[in-house]
Amino acid sequence: MPGVPLARGRRVDVRMLLAFTAIYVLWGGTFLAIRVAVLEIPPFFSSGVRFLIAGALLYGVMRVRGQPSPSTAEWRAIATIALCMFVATYGALFWAEQYVPSGITSVIEATLPITTVALEVFVFRQQPFRWRTLGAVSLGFSGVAWLLLRNDQPFPGLPCLVILAGGTAWSLGAVLTRSLPRPPSLPLAAGAQMMLGGAVLLALSQATGELQSLPHISLRAGLALLYLIVAGSLAGFTAYVWLLARMPATQVASHAYVNPLVAVALGYFVAGEPLTLPMVLASALVLASVVVILTTPDVGRRRVTP
Repeated sequence: MPGVPLARGRRVDVRMLLAFTAIYVLWGGTFLAIRVAVLEIPPFFSSGVRFLIAGALLYGVMRVRGQPSPSTAEWRAIATIALCMFVATYGALFWAEQYVPSGITSVIEATLPITTVALEVFVFRQQPFRWRTLGAVSLGFSGVAWLLLRNDQPFPGLPCLVILAGGTAWSLGAVLTRSLPRPPSLPLAAGAQMMLGGAVLLALSQATGELQSLPHISLRAGLALLYLIVAGSLAGFTAYVWLLARMPATQVASHAYVNPLVAVALGYFVAGEPLTLPMVLASALVLASVVVILTTPDVGRRRVTP
């Protein structure tokens, strides 16, 4: 395996470093890119373009490589997951980021592992009840409540709740995925889900009147959308799948608590978004909850989808 020689004969796999950089930094940067894009490009249109193009490319590449087309039952399952994980989640996320800074959005979105394990334990009974899990879930949502209710930097409540609801839809899709038929190729299934989700988002864009008067798109917004397609969806997901085939799922899932750190830093240093001590403390509660959940053995054995 190619690598860079280190002292005492140790070697670092450059591909591994690049893959972790992709899921840490590229995914962390998507929150700021969404914020930049939706300030000029309508949210359903921009999210639909992102996923339709990225999904079609990924699905097409996997088919060219010989992966079989999904069966009818698998297409039904793909459509269900696409509605939960791309239409509901990203439609909500792109819409809400018109009003909520990217750093705050990333912290709220970091609750995905929390809502997923809450659904598994308390709704679908797929995991045994543990006080550790209850404590972690309570800790995480306490952090979100503090983030939304503090008075030093108030944020619009409805968009924040929309982000949280969209994240819950992603968690529901992640739980349902385990009981629905799906193609053996994870990249092909993800490409199909993104492709269908993007098509529905574009239909929503048309239905809500976004396509009647598209604004002029600046180079900055266009580059942000290109980043979301290439870096966020294609490069990031390819790196994620490559890592899952070679690393324990808990190590790969560490992106869930690194992405918000990257997003908050980019929002503060690049976009000039506010960063106060209460925000930092509330974010720390959310990230601590995610760490506890992802280091719980039953959760650690599962693959955590981004």
